[in-house]
Amino acid sequence: MKFAILAFPGSNCEMDLYYAIQDIMNEDVELVSYKNDSLDGFDAVLIPGGFSYGDYLRSGAIARFLPIIPALQAFAKSGKPVLGICNGFQILTEAGLLPGSLQKNVSAKFICDTEPLVVNNADSMFSSEFKLAQIINLPIAHGDGNYYCDQETLNDLIANDQIIFKYRNNPNGSVANIAGITNKAGNVLGMMPHPERAVEDILGSSDGIGIFQSIVNYAKSREVVTHG
Repeated sequence: MKFAILAFPGSNCEMDLYYAIQDIMNEDVELVSYKNDSLDGFDAVLIPGGFSYGDYLRSGAIARFLPIIPALQAFAKSGKPVLGICNGFQILTEAGLLPGSLQKNVSAKFICDTEPLVVNNADSMFSSEFKLAQIINLPIAHGDGNYYCDQETLNDLIANDQIIFKYRNNPNGSVANIAGITNKAGNVLGMMPHPERAVEDILGSSDGIGIFQSIVNYAKSREVVTHG
């Protein structure tokens, strides 16, 4: 299959993702500029972390107006997997592809640490490699990772099993300990933790592989693969 990694001005995790997909997963991957207006030929899209446009206005607020965003919205509507990590999660909320918003951490401090996550839904296309309630360890690195939504939205997230990952210790104040959610269709995941930084034991954890492998498994099972 073929992954696209969207690169924005200020992105700084795109090469970590590239390494994870090409060298660890042995899958085809291409960096795609924010100036592009098409995502034809790809089976999954990854949006990396970083500080797109310096986080001016709000994290991800300016990136949502770039030429690639309509193509991303169309890609998501097609049902193919989209994964936004950290700033990628923020961009997805700003682009209207995920509900809620990411606010300042309650500590008002940038947090860089490894956090235990609880797998809250093991049946999604992003988590099928895990077991329900399994604990996985992934790095976080953010100052605006405090997920917020109103009560009605939270009720919908719970009812539709859209909460895929939860923090065990909630480092940033996110409502309901939320670390990662999907859209209602289940094909767009936003998460603050960085799975691409946890793909080798030498990095302290290889739990991130499970997320990428779940995407590969889904795409191949659905026979939506463009490239072998």
